[in-house]
Amino acid sequence: MTVLDILGLIIPAAIYSAAPLILTALGGVFSERSGVVNIGLEGLMLFGAFIGILTTLTTEAMLGDVAPWFGILVGGIVGGMFALLHALASITFRADQVVSGVAINFLAAGLSVFLIKKIYNKGQTDFIDHRIYKRDIPFLSDIPIIGDLFFSSIYITSYIAIALAFIVWYVIYKTPFGLRLRSVGEHPMAADTMGIKVNRMRYIAVMLSGVFAGLGGAVYATSISGNFTGGTISGQGFMALAAMIFGKWHPLGALGAALFFGLAQSLSITGESIPYLKEVPKIYLTIAPYVLTILALAGFVGRAEAPKALGTPYEKGKR
Repeated sequence: MTVLDILGLIIPAAIYSAAPLILTALGGVFSERSGVVNIGLEGLMLFGAFIGILTTLTTEAMLGDVAPWFGILVGGIVGGMFALLHALASITFRADQVVSGVAINFLAAGLSVFLIKKIYNKGQTDFIDHRIYKRDIPFLSDIPIIGDLFFSSIYITSYIAIALAFIVWYVIYKTPFGLRLRSVGEHPMAADTMGIKVNRMRYIAVMLSGVFAGLGGAVYATSISGNFTGGTISGQGFMALAAMIFGKWHPLGALGAALFFGLAQSLSITGESIPYLKEVPKIYLTIAPYVLTILALAGFVGRAEAPKALGTPYEKGKR
């Protein structure tokens, strides 16, 4: 097996494994740049996956191949609505943001499993008939070497996720909305004196985090798993949170970190086909992404400076 053959296995797998992480990490960037800690990304991603599959199963007889795309859209919308619970608790009622996020994770897990049993009378949904499948990108896939590695047999959702990372970077760093968002996360009192409605900006940011996490979960479910169980999302939300921290709360940094974690995940998928790696026990390759997550959160990759007002509820007129 040549080097190109090995790269042909690893790179496409890394890109499609990274797509849900990229989307969810971008959601985390919105929330935490505004000053609201969002540990609930796992739960938001999980509920988005559930809604994405449920919507696809409900509409695929009518919509056909469009159904999973519609499921992804609805998953994002419902994820945004679900995130408002976290916003209400942490912004309006000034509850501990970490505790609120953990509650979101438990609520999403319990509610989705309960609804599955009520709707399907079993512990999982049916498999969807119409999924997001791999395809070649016209013209680009014909480029020698690069075309085979990056543009052949790929999920379109992966490149949508990468494009959204650049769009989010532009929004946060090049628009008035992004300036206001960053200001309420760095110095909310100064932002308030300039006429920026701090709590409203934070509500919008938390809702956007839910939209992106819901999209990430729905993309995972409709392109990778094909159905939903209580264990469909098992740590990917926390990996996305780690990618956001690894990327220093920057959209493009989160993109790079998510691709790195996606590479680690891809090795557990393709390792059995790669020389030397196939000699490594599969369990080690399976746990590698989670070990990297722990190392990232522990600061192994360097000190990451969070937004200064992160985790601090804002009370008007109080320093």
